[in-house]
Amino acid sequence: MDRRHLSSTFVLLLFISFFSEVNPASFKIVNKCRHTIWPGFLSGANTAHLTTTGFVLKPGKSRTVTIPKSWSGRLWGRTLCGVDSSRKFVCQSGDCGSGQIECSGNGAKPPATLAEFTLNGAGGLDLYDVSLVDGYNLPMLIVVKGGKGGNCSATGCLLDLNGACPSELRVARQNGGGGVGCRSACEAFGDPEYCCSGAFGTPDVCRPSRYSLFFKHACPRAYSYAYDDTTSTYTCAGADYVIMFCPPPYTSQRVFGARKDGALLPLVNKSMIYISSLHANGASLSGLLQLQSTVPAASFTMAIFLFWQLILTL
Repeated sequence: MDRRHLSSTFVLLLFISFFSEVNPASFKIVNKCRHTIWPGFLSGANTAHLTTTGFVLKPGKSRTVTIPKSWSGRLWGRTLCGVDSSRKFVCQSGDCGSGQIECSGNGAKPPATLAEFTLNGAGGLDLYDVSLVDGYNLPMLIVVKGGKGGNCSATGCLLDLNGACPSELRVARQNGGGGVGCRSACEAFGDPEYCCSGAFGTPDVCRPSRYSLFFKHACPRAYSYAYDDTTSTYTCAGADYVIMFCPPPYTSQRVFGARKDGALLPLVNKSMIYISSLHANGASLSGLLQLQSTVPAASFTMAIFLFWQLILTL
């Protein structure tokens, strides 16, 4: 190889490397819920601001948002939103308190299911997770498109937990008709043992509680409490992401059987949740723990993840 060709090759590789570092990512936000949602974004400290911090998303619709590669922050879904008597925009779950559709630097009021990202972090890897540390309000799935390095796996909480939320954690709809969220034990009780604060502020002291285990049994890939890192943080490099709200749990009758939305789904560790929010009365934690599993949750959840990962990469 002559020197001129070697030099041009080096310049090309340098250009590709530079372009890959500054090329933004795309987040495709998809609403598979049967109702309208209002996604919200919150950028982390000292990170780039986004062109939008909140918008409306009708059932079956999607919107792609360009995300700077240096970005870190979170996104979530708001539900049951509208204008109150003072003409302020408010939501019954996930409200960010801005009084507008745009959240404008405000975060979600718990409980809310959160998708958290740190893009182009250590070693050029993106870190991402779905967190229930601030509670739960909507099923959510993150699927990676493209990317390399790390494990680039799908993650999320695929199931509707509002119907099965322990009564002491449940947030009811303002006008009745069922739950709109499931609080964390920290939010509900403020106990340092549940919040991993004070004397419980280290991972060797703050352990999973029976409440965090309720979330973990139902959604084994999601963060269930502050130190749930090992099974809940995922990495990838140079990827785009699909964030789907309310991913259909039974997308193929041939694969999963002729189960209808709203059917009971037993899970491991003697706990159970309901697929559909039609089960509006909820259930106490003690009641959930009396039921013996017949279907491994991890196997069911893995099948769903693999199915959506295949569909979204075609």
